[in-house]
Amino acid sequence: MKSKTISRRDFLKNIGMASAGVMLAASPWLSAFSEIVHTKGDKCRLAIIGPGSRGRFLMSFLVKNPKVDIVALCDIYQPSIDEALTLAPQAKVYNDYRKLLEDRSIDGVVIAVPLNKHCQIALDAFDAGKHVFCEKAIGYTMDECFRMYRKHIDTRQIFFTGQQRLFDPRYIKVMEMIHAGTFGDINAVHTFWNRNGDWRRPVPSPELERQINWRLYKESSKGLMTELACHQLQVGTWALQRLPNKVMGQGAITFWKDGREVYDNISCIYIFDDGVKMTFDSVISNKFYGLEEQILGNLGTVEPEKGKYYFETIPPAPGFLQMINEWENSLFESIPFAGTSWAPESANENKGEYILGERPKSDGTSLLLAAYVEAVITGKQPPHIAEEGYYATMLCLLGHEALEQGRIISFPDEYKLNYLNHQAKSL
Repeated sequence: MKSKTISRRDFLKNIGMASAGVMLAASPWLSAFSEIVHTKGDKCRLAIIGPGSRGRFLMSFLVKNPKVDIVALCDIYQPSIDEALTLAPQAKVYNDYRKLLEDRSIDGVVIAVPLNKHCQIALDAFDAGKHVFCEKAIGYTMDECFRMYRKHIDTRQIFFTGQQRLFDPRYIKVMEMIHAGTFGDINAVHTFWNRNGDWRRPVPSPELERQINWRLYKESSKGLMTELACHQLQVGTWALQRLPNKVMGQGAITFWKDGREVYDNISCIYIFDDGVKMTFDSVISNKFYGLEEQILGNLGTVEPEKGKYYFETIPPAPGFLQMINEWENSLFESIPFAGTSWAPESANENKGEYILGERPKSDGTSLLLAAYVEAVITGKQPPHIAEEGYYATMLCLLGHEALEQGRIISFPDEYKLNYLNHQAKSL
């Protein structure tokens, strides 16, 4: 796929917003593109720390951006380096990220290593004067996340996280509609992400098991909460523009009993002050329902992953069908166990409308990375993007604690930011 210069006009037209003002009100981090024309010809020199499968996926977008030079790669696993060199053959290779950070010509880093390594690498990168893109979840503990965010504030270096839905046109348009009251009062958010697979990768030698399958072990991973929930919980708080104050949940290993330490199915309920609830469920032994965020208002429902919305009131059935329905209802209304046998429920008949007039084509990753590049070149941190990534991870970690402890957990005040009226002290 050829690289294409992003046009703000085309972008606005694509998401159906009337003006830049409306767009930035819904997603202020899109201001990263405000100088995209003026930065034409500029270069951003990036290093990839952790070019494994996810790191190379991010590289596949970056190498198509004419403003990017991938100048360095760092990994302790040589096969990952070898594959990454096919994408960036001129890159210098390191096996110690600290040596890489000594190169003053590097503008920014992309961190895509196991979760328990994120914090120290990011802190060291900030201290070395590098801008940071860190894959989600950003930290292994809540304290790590807080330290990373504080370091970003103190050093004033750019800080992006791997929350691509922030740049997905479907989600941007949906949030503009939600916040305008199109779907009424949002009373619940249901999210789920189901797969059918063991999450295990082949290991060429036994001593590499925990290095390659790090997601399966507690010392390096917090499982489904940090790997999957991180995306969807951020969507819920983006829609509601506030934080839940409590969470409860339950997790277990019920199917993949292969020596893993992290749960293969989980369920969490996040509770807001007014009683509104947000749920996250994940099962990795059945993929039939896949993944979705269901945002429920009294006037309508949104399923942004599917790219559709549904209003509660739908047009009446055609005359003949309506007559048949009424006839069957009258026929069976006196029989307590029968009821209507085939009259369609509105949920089944309501086909909904596409948010952007068509099926979704991308998930926002390319725009997320393009925005990071623009921010690195201009040296301007887009509003709110660091905070959205911070809270996405914090809510995952809070949910994980609830699963582990088997009790209701409250959001600690000391880790709250003065952001989106989250009722916290200012940093």
